Amino acid sequence: MATDRRVARVSELIRREVSQMLLTDIKDDRVGAGMVSVTDVTVAGDLQHAKIFVSIYGDSAAKTETMEGLKAATGFVRSELGRRIRLRRTPEVIFLEDIGLERGDRVLTLLNQLSQERPPDDLEGNETTLNPSASGTNSASSDLDGDDFEEDENDLEDEDDFEEDEDDKDSQPVIKP
Repeated sequence: MATDRRVARVSELIRREVSQMLLTDIKDDRVGAGMVSVTDVTVAGDLQHAKIFVSIYGDSAAKTETMEGLKAATGFVRSELGRRIRLRRTPEVIFLEDIGLERGDRVLTLLNQLSQERPPDDLEGNETTLNPSASGTNSASSDLDGDDFEEDENDLEDEDDFEEDEDDKDSQPVIKP
């Protein structure tokens, strides 16, 4: 078995060479139907098998046509890899469609839709808090003598009235009702 460092180097070499082949050497028209880019190459520990993940930009018909063209060009790609990269045995090549970019784009679209549907209060991530001025009666601001205000301030300073969120230590303390 090859070391992890060697496997990573071989996979990077294969990615670079296959990307170059997609640009210049593969003449199949089906491969040119969609814009193709190599996103990742996974090589087995024994360097006998290589999975080449490709991202294809286009509609579903262009994607299937491009994948058929890539599967037809597998023998050519393997022979060119054997010629360009000096290995004892050239790995078997399998092309797989990488749908991670599409999935990420779909998740971002859904998040944007959710953020547009929510009211602005929910976007800030604040918990629903009681706002004394919203209820119309605020004892601290309505009393001119300030005695009630001092009592409210002393109540807030008690350490027993505060609790910290266990998941987020950097957040503001939450006052118990």
